Amino acid sequence: MNRRLIAVALVLVAAALGLLAVDLWTADDYDRTTVEIEDAETGERLATVDVRIADTFDKRYTGLSETESLDPNEGMLFTYAEPGTHTYVMRNISFAIDIVFIDADGTITTAYSAEPEQEPYTGYDGHGQYVLEVRYGYLEDHGIEVGDRVVIDDSL
Repeated sequence: MNRRLIAVALVLVAAALGLLAVDLWTADDYDRTTVEIEDAETGERLATVDVRIADTFDKRYTGLSETESLDPNEGMLFTYAEPGTHTYVMRNISFAIDIVFIDADGTITTAYSAEPEQEPYTGYDGHGQYVLEVRYGYLEDHGIEVGDRVVIDDSL
């Protein structure tokens, strides 16, 4: 092989490794917090979830697509500046999740259980200022229902 071809190959490999390092660095570049879920009628704590916060367009777009799985009390909390109607899809996610839409006051407005799928994706619509994604079956396992309350840090 000639030296120029080897040099070009080495530059391409270095560039690819550099991009991989950037992806690894930013893939978990999320703030974290804990949210509690309470029964609407009794105020009893039903669950506590450690969440990564998706608070920018890029983080919300990526969502859990770069995540291999979730631990039992782990999730992602998508935040918006104002309440609105949002549609979520299971783009590039290899495991099932529960999708929970939450209003500005913390009330769960809509919830879905979603399985991984290929295009065309099913759209899961809901209204809220927050969306919580947790492991599939989490809501059922903890007795969480529409109307229950998610306690979210006021600074979000």
